[in-house]
Amino acid sequence: MTAEVPLEGLGAQSLVELALDRIRGDILRGAIGPGERLVEEQLTRRFGISRAPVREALRLLGQQGLVEHLPRRGVRVAELSARDMTELFGLRDALERYAVETALGGGARPDPEKLAVLERAVERIERAASSDEHGEHDDHAAVDRAEAHREFHLALVALAGHRHLLRVYEPVIMQLQLYMAANMRREAEQRSPAEGAHRHRHLYEAVASGDAQAVLTALASHGARTYLRPELEP
Repeated sequence: MTAEVPLEGLGAQSLVELALDRIRGDILRGAIGPGERLVEEQLTRRFGISRAPVREALRLLGQQGLVEHLPRRGVRVAELSARDMTELFGLRDALERYAVETALGGGARPDPEKLAVLERAVERIERAASSDEHGEHDDHAAVDRAEAHREFHLALVALAGHRHLLRVYEPVIMQLQLYMAANMRREAEQRSPAEGAHRHRHLYEAVASGDAQAVLTALASHGARTYLRPELEP
């Protein structure tokens, strides 16, 4: 891990949010791997803050499914089995289909403001793919790719305007990102990064057309499972 600037002069809530963002960023870019322990004392020294905001950040990460609190063994980054991944992908697919049917059912058109959020997410994915094409592989780029992917799928579900659906969906996509970086690296070995961006652009255009069946067809061939790590494949 890299050294961090102490978070001095910030309120308690801001300290929690910043600790949360930094730990989550390390997890999602793979700097802290599945099963690795998160030691409060080390994190407090790293951030230059007290234990309370670090402990609260770890609690929130537990709610998001990114870490596990083990009795008498502390906190570690969550590990997902092949069954976990299969179940999470299945749940993600079901929730996304429901969101699309809710948003576009009966010939409804997508909300323009929500559609604009989805388009910005596509553009962010395309910028990340362009960076990959030019060999710009670093931690910041990895985090940006992961965040862009999550932003897109959250925006897709948000089209339904269903607050409780989004609340259920968010931890699902967050947990899937535990292994998303590894999947993206494997995909990059076999395909151009532009292909992933193209799949998301195709899905966005289907949404923009207002054709619910076209969106469902695009989702069915979105390819999320194709590059699961070998030890996780069924």
